[in-house]
Amino acid sequence: MSIGDLQKALRPGLIAWGAGGLVLGLVLRWAGTGGAATVWTGATLPVLAMLLVEIVTTLRRGEFGLDLVAALSMTAALVFGETLAAAVVALMYAGGQALEAFAERRARSEMTALLTRVPRKAIRHRGAALEEVDLDAVRPGDRLLIRRGDVLPVDGALASDIAHLDLSALTGEPLPQRFEGGAELMSGATNAGDPFDLLARRVAAESTFAGIVRLVQQAQAVRAPMARLADRYALGFLVLTLALAGAAWGLSGDPVRAVAVLVVATPCPLILAVPVALVAGLSQAAKQGILIKSGRALEALAGISALVLDKTGTLTSGQPGLIEIREAGEVPAEELLRLAAALEQASPHTIAEMLVAEARRRHLDLPKPEAVRETAGEGVEGRIDGRAVLLGGRGFVAAQLGLAAPPKDGAGPGEVTVAVAVDGRWAGELVLADTLREGIEGLFAALRAAGIARIVLATGDRPDVAEAVVDGLGFEAVHAGLAPADKIGVVLAERKAGRVMMVGDGVNDAPALAAADVGVAMGARGAAASAEAADVVLLVDRLDRVLPALAIARRTRRIALQSVVAGIGLSVLGMLAAALGLIVPVEGALLQELIDVAVVLNALRALRG
Repeated sequence: MSIGDLQKALRPGLIAWGAGGLVLGLVLRWAGTGGAATVWTGATLPVLAMLLVEIVTTLRRGEFGLDLVAALSMTAALVFGETLAAAVVALMYAGGQALEAFAERRARSEMTALLTRVPRKAIRHRGAALEEVDLDAVRPGDRLLIRRGDVLPVDGALASDIAHLDLSALTGEPLPQRFEGGAELMSGATNAGDPFDLLARRVAAESTFAGIVRLVQQAQAVRAPMARLADRYALGFLVLTLALAGAAWGLSGDPVRAVAVLVVATPCPLILAVPVALVAGLSQAAKQGILIKSGRALEALAGISALVLDKTGTLTSGQPGLIEIREAGEVPAEELLRLAAALEQASPHTIAEMLVAEARRRHLDLPKPEAVRETAGEGVEGRIDGRAVLLGGRGFVAAQLGLAAPPKDGAGPGEVTVAVAVDGRWAGELVLADTLREGIEGLFAALRAAGIARIVLATGDRPDVAEAVVDGLGFEAVHAGLAPADKIGVVLAERKAGRVMMVGDGVNDAPALAAADVGVAMGARGAAASAEAADVVLLVDRLDRVLPALAIARRTRRIALQSVVAGIGLSVLGMLAAALGLIVPVEGALLQELIDVAVVLNALRALRG
């Protein structure tokens, strides 16, 4: 068992021992029977012994902490006969650790809430009946019943006409969202409407929510947020404390004044305020769908001045979308899409899935295709409502129709065309492209208003494709045709001017994410290398979550600094009053406890949005 674990186990007993000894000593003094000093000494020594063990342990690790001031105050109080003050300090110190533990639990509330929502069972259709199965038994293709209030156990497609989902636990959005048949649904959402059927796409271990849970568990295990970051100021504060205590003793000739200074100086505001504020900030971020893995990442995020973005899957959706239907005959645009999507129901290709989803979004009737024949990598043909339909690459369709050459291709950079023939005639083309995420222009304006001075693109796509996609967005620089190692070079070059945040989503982004001051991964599906390498994971596939991440980090840092400055400022005033003989040791101990409570409550403000 480690020292930290031993402290946690003994903490309730130390608090009870200290409180009982303090009260018993007060009773003995009030009764005038004597022995109060002995009781107070006995109440102090166990806490002091545990504190000394912790100090020795940290010194062996090469660390110098502010706990040394607390140990000095208790020791000095015992040496100079201020046993009541020593007992009060011991109780307040043990209570301060309990306060820190309470604040940590309160601050981690949103992160813990994510873990408690993990479903264990699923309701699966089996013929005409339903069966409850363990989550591990669910396989892709299984049809699941999602009842009102159920958490979606796996990623899947909506197999009913409509669903209303509460995404607040993942995105922070308070209002339920409406989804229509065929829509891809993310595990971890809650059914806020009528029961519906879900067609499983992944096993539970590979679904989005399972990835989120793993990342949260990793973040919970990291000790950086609760590390006493203010220990970096320990030496300076110790020198100031000893100087004031020595001056008070030397000028007055009264060692009790030095004891009072040490008691007031017990630096709980520094010890408690920073970690409590940091963990509160981490929890508030989790509520907004942002998992920040450590306090170090939160601190770094607060000082970001440059942003490097990947393109595919980050700046864009990462999936082809239908941007235009070009008619070339008598078949109207909507009918062209309907016939193509109906035929594509028989194909597992990504473009096929997109066309089917787009047709369903437009509420087009998709009959079952007949006589389907697919040529791998080329195209597919079949019959829809008795009509012969052929679609695929332009060259493939032209060859099947016996044309010497396909009609002129008007596709732009990054666009893909799917040619469609109906009843043996060239009927038109469906133009697809990976489009910008919705609201990118407004997001960029908000980022610049938030203090991001440089926004840079780093992509592996061809330069002409990259330039066409980002035209008009106002990037400071566009780097295209990059290998993963080249993206690292872009990040390092930007770091010369300030702290850099890199946002990406693919395996090829992982090295650059690790090289940045703050690496941000889009989404948390499965165990993607980008999510593992990143400091921050956006739990939902939305780039706009970067804005609240920056705001929360900066507000958290501001609150932490406010707590430290106010707490230490009040402590220094109390030390001066003690040095002048205006405060006795017991009053100093009580004053310090009031300061502790005030700074912790202020630090917990970081929980509020």
